[in-house]
Amino acid sequence: MDNQTYTENLNRAPEKEPERQQYFMELLRNLAEERSRELGRPLTACIQTFGCQMNAKDSEKLMGILKEAGFTESESEASDFVLYNTCTVRDNANQRVYGRLGYLNSLKQKNPDMVIALCGCMMQEPTVVEKIKKSYRFVDLIFGTHNIYKLAGLLYRKYAEKGMVIDVWEGPEAIVEDLPSERKYPFKCGVNIMYGCNNFCSYCIVPYVRGRERSREPEEILKEVRALAADGVVEVMLLGQNVNSYGKTLKTPMTFAELLKKVAQVPGIQRIRFMTSHPKDLSDELIAVMRDCPKVCPHLHLPLQSGSSRILKAMNRVYNKEQYLALAEKIKREIPELSLTTDIIVGFPGETEEDFEETLDVVRRVRYDSAFTFIYSKRTGTPAAAMENQVPEPVVKERFDRLLKEVQRISAEQCKKDVGKTMTALVEGMDTHDPALVTGRLGNNIMVHFPGDASDIGKILPVRLLSSKGFYYMGERA
Repeated sequence: MDNQTYTENLNRAPEKEPERQQYFMELLRNLAEERSRELGRPLTACIQTFGCQMNAKDSEKLMGILKEAGFTESESEASDFVLYNTCTVRDNANQRVYGRLGYLNSLKQKNPDMVIALCGCMMQEPTVVEKIKKSYRFVDLIFGTHNIYKLAGLLYRKYAEKGMVIDVWEGPEAIVEDLPSERKYPFKCGVNIMYGCNNFCSYCIVPYVRGRERSREPEEILKEVRALAADGVVEVMLLGQNVNSYGKTLKTPMTFAELLKKVAQVPGIQRIRFMTSHPKDLSDELIAVMRDCPKVCPHLHLPLQSGSSRILKAMNRVYNKEQYLALAEKIKREIPELSLTTDIIVGFPGETEEDFEETLDVVRRVRYDSAFTFIYSKRTGTPAAAMENQVPEPVVKERFDRLLKEVQRISAEQCKKDVGKTMTALVEGMDTHDPALVTGRLGNNIMVHFPGDASDIGKILPVRLLSSKGFYYMGERA
């Protein structure tokens, strides 16, 4: 495509979104069909996702755009278009991307027409973009978290220009959702209800790369949920960096609990999950909705991060150990069947053995059903990165191993408590080890394996839990 054609088509493009991107998708589809005829095969596209559930949801949108633009989805990175949707919460996530880029370069040398693109949180860091411009010049397209909906327009621009195309925004201009999406599962789906974060925990880069909180209008969310239900989805997961603060930026404020009740009224939706909750914003109203609404799954992910009030203050978590314990006790008292999970960081700057013992104390008292445990990762650009008293690596690893051992012991004990009960499971797929079994997810988010076949996938079935295997159950149809 020559520059004159590109300029003419650009001038004809609608100004309004998402019509503008739909226009570019059609242009790309024409280019893809022409190229496919030349090659004698379809053009392929591969997306590799790093990071959280919101990144996974973004990747579904990105693949939806690419398929609408004429590409065929592929699992192989030896594709005509490869996109890394990046995470930057921990430094090792960045290093994984840099490591994979070398492999992509070798593939591109075999296929010079291959387009390599990078997007997501990592691309919001100016130092990262500069490093890629300098050391990874074979990358074709870079964009960030605030304009993923512009993929079609950016890719069309890439086909017109030589050299690297970079389009990273400092902040969002609009929330554009009404675009194609390629769901991983036909029966369950994530739904973004808000973007960004206002908490500024001292160790976290997310507010700097995702921006400040913005809530979607409730009617837009409900419109999306209704469309998903009409398309066969039975379970939705409402997504946000801190769903408990949903609605504060709306012209007509609405609480997250009120939104949950409205989503529960959508016919066809049988299960509702959400991720992630911040302890400081978890209200009695939300606890009551979780207790009283049978569609809301009895699972709550409530990040602790540390059991030491002193460390929590240094983390800027805005609650202390006693407040967290009181909240956990209240939740378990109101919803006895609830599965409570958490995140814990080991080795935050200044953490002493006494601080770490406080964390172990919370783990033993709350008795989490499972926990994601992390070694503190120093993130340049966050206040914690400049703090003194960084904990020596051998000390951190020893504490991490002790924490992991305790978490696993308690989780295994917690899993045994429901043996003999009959619960419902959403069948997500065939068991990968035994073709006579299917794998289902209980309302409390624990997996169960039981006899079944492919016709059961997507169904919610009653299952009797026969035995606990530590982190999952073996069961039979009830």
